[in-house]
Formats: sequence, structure tokens, C-alpha cells
Amino acid sequence: MRIIVFGANGPTGRLLTGQALAAGHDVVAVTRRPEEFPIAGDRLTVFGGDVRRADSVLAAVAGGDAVLSTLGVPYGRKPIDTYSLGVANIVDAMCRNDIRRIAVVSSSAVDPQTFARAGFLFNRVIQPFIAEFLGKTVYDDMRRMESVLTATDLDWTIVRPGGLYNLPSVTDYTMAQGHLDHRYTARTDLAAALLRLAESDVFIRQIVGVATTVENPTVLQLIRTEALAKR
Repeated sequence: MRIIVFGANGPTGRLLTGQALAAGHDVVAVTRRPEEFPIAGDRLTVFGGDVRRADSVLAAVAGGDAVLSTLGVPYGRKPIDTYSLGVANIVDAMCRNDIRRIAVVSSSAVDPQTFARAGFLFNRVIQPFIAEFLGKTVYDDMRRMESVLTATDLDWTIVRPGGLYNLPSVTDYTMAQGHLDHRYTARTDLAAALLRLAESDVFIRQIVGVATTVENPTVLQLIRTEALAKR
């Protein structure tokens, strides 16, 4: 299988690229800075491209079997359109190349729900602060991205992970439709879930959550290392 990865040079994108290569797939890693991409391999093509440019995306997906998006934009106050514009370009390019399968990373914060085991502080203070203030422009554009994708007849899956953190290897993670009552997702597990979606026809035209239940960070650790850092 030839898998096209957008956002390949981000933390999740690099893990996904490595996992896909280890599984024997051909991978096209799309990044604006190909000279900085740290992975090499016989089955890897590092494509210098910009998801915001339709012509660049069209060239990147040519010959692909599935598209995975791990696009990431740091929090900021300025309006963001990278997710929605990028996925609109990807959808158009897929239709032109007769590619059906796509999975994109969104966030559980685009549809904030309470977590039964999280308590008042997280549900009523921390989560609203992140979703409605700190990351508002990011999550607003993720919602637009989801609307772009759900309006198509492609074989799409939207993945809404919880708070992202790092672990050295894939765990026995959970992936299921809808809201999961768990707040955290290891990037290794998110990458593994995306690869599983590319390889199969599970969760077609569904929104899913991915949850990691081991070695979770505290809320303060997550805010310090992730929410306040460049992704």
C-alpha cells in the first residue's frame, strides 16, 4: 500500500511514517521542509510540499492508496485555516486521483464533553480554558475541517484524540466511535490507530476517539509540555 502522510514532520507524523514503513508500506511523507525530515528508507519518498497549495497537494497524492493527515498548528490568537483549507485541497486531489480512503486527526476539544472521572476543576475550568481560549482558533478551524470532510462521499474517518503525550511504544489502546471517557492519547497509539484505519475499512464515515490508559500525565504536566509548547 502507498500511504500519503500530511504533517509528516510533526511528532505524530514521524511516528506514523516509521510505523508504516516498518509494516512494509510505501510512504510519501509530505512536509514543507524536506531537508529537515529525520527518517530515510527505500520505501520512503520525502515530498516537499505545502498542504495550503492545491497544485502541491495534487502532485503529492498521485499514485496513493490512502491519505492520512496529522497536520498540526500551534496555539495562537490569529485566525487559522490550515486544517480546513488543507483538507479541502486534499479532498479535491483525492477525487482527481480516484483515492477513497482518508483519516484525519482532529481533537476531542472540538466537541467538549465532561469526563466522569475528571472532576470539577478539569471539566469546568481547565477544559473550557483550553478549548475556548488558549486553543480557540485551532479548534474552530478543526470544526471547519470536519465539516469539509463529512460533506464528501469519501471513505473518511475523523480521529479525535485526547490530550497528546509521548510514550516509547504502542500500548493496548482503545479506539471506538464517539466520545471516550478518557482524557489522554499517546502519540504512538494515535499513529498506530491511523495506520490501522489506512489498512482496513473499519469506522468508515465515523468519528472516533483514541484513548491510552497507561502512564498518563497529570493535567498540569500536559499543559506545561503540550498546550503551552509549540506542537
